[in-house]
Amino acid sequence: MEFSLLGPVAVTTGAGELPLGPAKRRSVLALLLLQPNTTVPLEQLIDSLWEDEPPEHARTVVQGHVSRLRATLAEGGAEAYGIELTTHGSAYLLRLPEELIDAHRFGELVALARPEAAPGDAVPLLREALGLWRGPALTGTVTSPPFAAAAHALEERRLTAVEVLARAHGTLGEHEQAAAILYSAAVNHPLREGLIAALMRALFRAGRQSDALEWFHRTRRLLNEELGVDPGERLSGAYEEILRAEREGTSAANRPPAQASGSAGRRAAAEATAPAAGPGQAPGQGGATGPGPRAREGATRAAPRLLPRPPARFLGREHQLAALTDALTDHTTGESPLAVVAGPAGVGKTACAVQWAHLHAAAFPDGQLFADLRGFGEGDEAPAAEILRDFLLALGTPPERVPGSAQAASALFRSLVAERRLLVVLDNARSSAQVRPLLPGGPRCATIVTSRSRLDGLVATDCARPVGIQVLGHEEGAALLGAMLGPERVAEDPAAARELVDLCDGLPLALRAAAAQLTARPRWRLARLAAALRDEQRRLALLSAEDTGIAAALRMSVARLSADDARLLSALAKSADGHLNASVAAALAGYDPERTQDGLDRLAEMHLVDEEATDVYTISTLTQLFARDERGEKGGGAGK
Repeated sequence: MEFSLLGPVAVTTGAGELPLGPAKRRSVLALLLLQPNTTVPLEQLIDSLWEDEPPEHARTVVQGHVSRLRATLAEGGAEAYGIELTTHGSAYLLRLPEELIDAHRFGELVALARPEAAPGDAVPLLREALGLWRGPALTGTVTSPPFAAAAHALEERRLTAVEVLARAHGTLGEHEQAAAILYSAAVNHPLREGLIAALMRALFRAGRQSDALEWFHRTRRLLNEELGVDPGERLSGAYEEILRAEREGTSAANRPPAQASGSAGRRAAAEATAPAAGPGQAPGQGGATGPGPRAREGATRAAPRLLPRPPARFLGREHQLAALTDALTDHTTGESPLAVVAGPAGVGKTACAVQWAHLHAAAFPDGQLFADLRGFGEGDEAPAAEILRDFLLALGTPPERVPGSAQAASALFRSLVAERRLLVVLDNARSSAQVRPLLPGGPRCATIVTSRSRLDGLVATDCARPVGIQVLGHEEGAALLGAMLGPERVAEDPAAARELVDLCDGLPLALRAAAAQLTARPRWRLARLAAALRDEQRRLALLSAEDTGIAAALRMSVARLSADDARLLSALAKSADGHLNASVAAALAGYDPERTQDGLDRLAEMHLVDEEATDVYTISTLTQLFARDERGEKGGGAGK
C-alpha cells in the first residue's frame, strides 16, 4: 500500500487505486498524511475543510469521512502494512510506516544527494526523487489556506530539488542537461528569479549566450508588467556575470594573459590599485587632488537614482522618520551623518529607510545610492568590492578605471563624493566591518544602514545614530490590515483584528502575509483566519506568501548564529510565557552563568530576544515557534 501526496491524493495497492470519495474525504486523508503518527485535532480538520464558516454539523461530517476512510483502508488490507486509523478523544491518528508516503520518500532521497561532493551519485537519487511527482501537490483537496500553504511548501521542496539536480549536472560539466531540467520549471514559474538566474547561467555555460540573455529580458518585462518591479539582485547578478564573462572572453582572445607583462603589466596593476585615480584622469594622477573637473562634471550630469520603489501602503513610523531626519540633516559637526535603523526580522526596517529616502530625495540632488549587503540573506554576504564597483559605475566611472581591490575602490568612492550632496542606503548589513568601506566622505553626504544587529561598532567608531524600530501596537497593526484589506472589512470585527495583530506579534511582515491570505479569500471574516492562526503548529506556514514569510526571515537570522547561540535560542523556546532571566536561561540550556549571559547579550543584539529590563528577557511567540520547529527538525539547532 502506497500513499500519494505529490500529485493527486491517492492510495494504491497491488490491486489498484482505492476509491477515496469526495474532495473533503481526500482532504481529511491528506491532512492526516501530512502529520503521520501524530494526533490531529478534530477542530483542525474542521478549520481546514471549509472555506467559509463551517456548518453546524461539521463535526458529524468529519466523523463520517474518517469512518469511511477507516473502512476503505481496511478493505485495502491496511492491517498487513501496519496501518491503523484510530480515534483519540476529539483527535485522530493515522499510524503507518512513513516510507509508504511518497512525500517522505522524496525527502529521504533528496537528503541523501550531495551535489557538490558526489554529483555522479546525486543525479540518479534526485531523478528518482523528482520521478515521484505526478502533478501539483495535493491535487483533489479543498482550496483552503492550510492546504494551499502545505501544497506551496511541497512545491518549494520540488523546485529546490530541481535546482540541486541542475547544479549536480553543472558540476559534472553537463550544462545542456542542467538547462533542460531548469527550462520546464522556469516556464511554469516565470517570476521565480533565482530559478531563471540558474537557467541563464546553465545556458551561457552551454554556449547559448543569446538564449540566456533573452531569458533575462523576457523576465524583466514580465516583472515590470505583472508586478511593476525591476529585476532583483539574483537575476541582475546573473545578467551582469554573463556580460562580464563575454567581455573578458573577448579580451582574452585579443590578448592572452601571458602577454600582459613588463611595462604594460605594471601599468595595468597601477591602474587597478591607484586609490584616487578618477574617471577623468590618467593612472597615477589621483591622490589627494581627487577626480578631475571633467569627471566630476560628467558624473553630476547623470546623478544616480538607485532607490527601490517607495514601500506600498506605508503607514505610521512618524517617530522613526523624525529621528532619521534629526540624525541625517545635521551638518553642523562637519562629519558625514550616519544612522543605523535596527530591529527584529520582519519589523519593516527597509521600508522605513526607503520611505525616508524618497521623502528627502530632493535634499540630495547629486543622487541616491542603494545596495543590499545580503548580511541576512541566502548565500554569502555581498563583497565590498562588488558594491563599490556598482556605486562607481553609477557615478560615471568608466569600467576600465574601477580599481580591482576594495581598499582602492573605497578610496576612489570617497574622493568622488567628497563635495557632493549624496544619500547612501546600505540595506541588510550583518556587521560594522561590512559597512565601513562603503561609507562616503564629505559632510554633505548621508548614510542610512539597516540591520537586524545593533551595529554597536558603528556607534562607537563612526558616531552612528541608532534608530530602533519596534513592533506595531494594536491600532497601528489594525490600520495596516485596513490599508491592505479595506477599512470596512477590518471594522466588521475589530476584536478579531486586535487578535490578528497579537498572533502576528505586531510584525508588519507577518501582518502583510495574513492580509494576503484574507485577500485571496474575500468571503472570509478576520475571525476565521485568527482561529486558524491559533494553531501554533500551522501559524508560521500560514504567515507566508510565496517566497515571503516570517519563517524565512527568522531562518536567515538563526543561520548567522554560532552553534552555541543557536542551541541557547532553542532552549529559550521552552519558556512557557516567553519571559525569563539569565538563571532560568542557564538552567534551560545547561550552560554556566557566564556563557549564558554572553549568549543572551548576543541574541539581544540580534533582536532575537529583547532585554526589557535588567536581567529580564523576552522572546516573541513567533520566534519561539520557529526555534521549537528548528529544534525538532535538527535535534537542538545548528548554527553557522
